Amino acid sequence: MPGTTPGARAMAIPVYKALPRLIRNTHQSLVDIANWSGGAVVRLGLGVSSAYLVTDPAHVQQVLQEKADIYPRGDDTALWRSVRRLVGDGILAEGETWAASRRTLGPLFRTTRIGPLVDTMAEAIATSVDELEVAAAAGTPIDVGSELSRIVSSAIMRVFFADRIDIEAALRIMAAQEVIVTAMGPRLLAPGVPWWIRLPGDRRFIAAVQTIDDILLPVLHEALQRPGDSDDVLSTLARARTSDGAPLGLKQMRDDLVSMVAVTTETSYVVLTWLWPVLANNPEVAGRLFAEVDHVIGDGPVRAENLRDLTYTRMVLDELLRLYPAGWILPRRAAEADVLGGVRIKKGASIILSPYATHRMSALWGETAEVFDPERFAPGRDEGRHRYAYYPFGGGRHRCLGEHLFALEAVLVVATFLSRFRFRLDDPAIPGTRVAASLRPARPVEMVLTRKAHAAA
Repeated sequence: MPGTTPGARAMAIPVYKALPRLIRNTHQSLVDIANWSGGAVVRLGLGVSSAYLVTDPAHVQQVLQEKADIYPRGDDTALWRSVRRLVGDGILAEGETWAASRRTLGPLFRTTRIGPLVDTMAEAIATSVDELEVAAAAGTPIDVGSELSRIVSSAIMRVFFADRIDIEAALRIMAAQEVIVTAMGPRLLAPGVPWWIRLPGDRRFIAAVQTIDDILLPVLHEALQRPGDSDDVLSTLARARTSDGAPLGLKQMRDDLVSMVAVTTETSYVVLTWLWPVLANNPEVAGRLFAEVDHVIGDGPVRAENLRDLTYTRMVLDELLRLYPAGWILPRRAAEADVLGGVRIKKGASIILSPYATHRMSALWGETAEVFDPERFAPGRDEGRHRYAYYPFGGGRHRCLGEHLFALEAVLVVATFLSRFRFRLDDPAIPGTRVAASLRPARPVEMVLTRKAHAAA
C-alpha cells in the first residue's frame, strides 16, 4: 500500500473523472479504484460533496469496530436516509434505540434458537420447490429471482410469523421490497440531494413502504392482543417485555420486524440469484456441487442432520458471498475529525466501505481475485487472512443478526433445489450489476429446469 504521513491528504480522484466513471459502471469502478490505490484511502469527488473510499481490511476494521463511535451510519447518508424511511427506528438505528432492539432481537437469532427451526424451514422450502415441477415438466423458463423470492419468503414467513401471514401477503411484501430496493438507485447516485427534492423512484418507494405497513400492522395488532405460545419471532416479540416490564410498543415491533424481514429475505434470494449463471460458467464447480448434494441428500428430503455433511455447498456459498455480497456498500459518516490510514478525515465527511471492492482486490485475493474458486474457503485456507478481507455481513457491533439464518436457509434452498432439478440458462453469460440498495443482476436470470432423474449426471 502506498505510504502516507499521519494526517496527510488522501489520494484523490477529481469529480470530472470520478463521477462519470461511477455512474457508468459503479461496482467495477470501485474495484478498479481499490486496486489502483493498493488499499489506500481515496477521496472521490462526487460533485456537491466528496467521499472517502475505504477498502483496506485494517482500515475497515477501524471504521466498523475499533472506532465505531466515530463512524456511525448517519441518517444523512443517502443509503441510510432511505433505509430509515422504510424501517424507522430499531435494529438499523444507532445509540440506545439500536441497543434496545439488539437486546430484544439478538437472542432470537442465536444458533441455539435458529437450529431447532431448520426442519420447519426445510419443509416450507420443499413445499415451495414442489411448485416448480409444473414448469419443469412443460419446459417453461422460470425467472430465477422471482421464484427464489417466493421460496425464501415461504421459509422466512414461517419462522417469523407462523401462519399469521399467508403466502399471497408474503409475496406482496417481497414485491414491495423489490420496488424499494431498486427505487433507491437514483438516491445512491445522488447522495447529496435532500429528500424534499423528489427523484425518480421516490413515489414508488413511498407507496411500497405503505403497502408493507398495510399488511403488517393489522397482524402486529392482533399479535399484541393474543400473543399465543408459538415459538415464531412475532409471537416471541409480542410476549417480550422491556427492562421496566412493559410490553414492546407497536412501533418498535413494526420497525424491528420490517428490518429483519427485509434483511433475511433480501440477502438470501438476491445472493442465490447469482448462483446459477456462476455454476453455468464453472462446470467443474457445478459438477462437484451436484455430486455432493446427490451423495448427501439423494432424492431428499433435506433435514437438519444433512447440513454438516454439505461442506462443499457451504464453500460455494461463501465464495458466492465474496464475489456477490448483497450489501455491496456500507456508508458511514465521521462524527468527529479523525486520522484513518494516515489520512486526515474531517468531521462530517462521508466514508464509503464496499465489501464488493475489498472482496475483489488482487492485493488480498491474488491475481485471480475475480475468478470463482470455492477452494478459497476450504478448511484451513483462511489462515493469515485478515478478518475484514471478507465481511459480507458487515462487522463490529452492527454485524448482521441474520447471518446464521442465511447460512442455514441458503444451504437448504440449494440442496433442496439440486436434489430435484438440473437447469439450463437461456443466457449463460454472467449478468452485469445494477445500482440498487443490494447487489442485483442488471437483467433477469431465466432458466429451464429438468428433473434430476432425466438430467445428465
